[in-house]
Amino acid sequence: MNFTLHHLQVFLEITHTQSITKAAEALHLTQPAVSIQLRNFQEQFDIPLTEVVGRKLFITDFGKEIALAAEKILNEVYHINYKTMAYKGQLTGRLKISVVSTGKYVMPYFLTDFLKDQHGIELMLDVTNKAKVLESLEKNEVDFSLVSVLPENLKIEKVELMQNRLYLVGNRQQQFARKQYDKSILEDLPLIYREPGSGTRHTMESYIEQNNLPVRKKMELTSNEGVKQAVIAGLGYSIMPLIGIKNELTNGDLQIIPVKGFPIKTAWNLIWLKNKNFSPIADAFLKYVQAEKDNIIREKFEWFDRYREA
Repeated sequence: MNFTLHHLQVFLEITHTQSITKAAEALHLTQPAVSIQLRNFQEQFDIPLTEVVGRKLFITDFGKEIALAAEKILNEVYHINYKTMAYKGQLTGRLKISVVSTGKYVMPYFLTDFLKDQHGIELMLDVTNKAKVLESLEKNEVDFSLVSVLPENLKIEKVELMQNRLYLVGNRQQQFARKQYDKSILEDLPLIYREPGSGTRHTMESYIEQNNLPVRKKMELTSNEGVKQAVIAGLGYSIMPLIGIKNELTNGDLQIIPVKGFPIKTAWNLIWLKNKNFSPIADAFLKYVQAEKDNIIREKFEWFDRYREA
């Protein structure tokens, strides 16, 4: 046997993604480089690790066994590295956080300074939709989750990080001359929705139901970026978090339509399972957030105040 830790890392990522392309993206490598690493690793074994059926990559039963062994080996290597850092007096280990998709505009600012001088911390940040974020939290696969809609069926504790404001937005093709419109304007506009399970969709639908608005659903898209581009292209309108459209408002690609009662206000909350036993890293991060969140908001999100209520 003549394989390296890099072979194990590449193969393990392939088993997680079941895709050469996605593994390459996750590892910041080219697709040919990943294919070569897989081929070199396969040459160490007489039994196939993968197979391709109908252009889709599958991991064989033998490959799954090798992936489990690879994960154990890599975890031991990480443990050795963390022990080395610990003897130098540094925090060591992994900090795992799951974040709803629009939370990617928020969470990095609460991590940057904390991680800057902590070279022994490996950050695992999973950006996905609300349903998957809560699933990873419920399974105790992460230390913290960032959400804008609190779960109803989980016992959690939380720290409110900052306010989340949602506005009705459209592109610049149509003029909205009034200083303020009644909420009934939503009945006349084709609306673009996020997919079921999205926190933004939950907030949008709750507002529409509470106000008994017979709206027109134009389409449904699976990402905040997809909704944003559809609105810019003139395919419809949407209710979107301010945090994710800063550049588009600045560049004039989008406009906020002034509607009475807007913005819809929720909050970004960092949550964790009640009675969770924190690692030293998770405990240090929570204390950092609690101590520094007001300073971070003041320094990084002062631009929020440029957009007043309608």
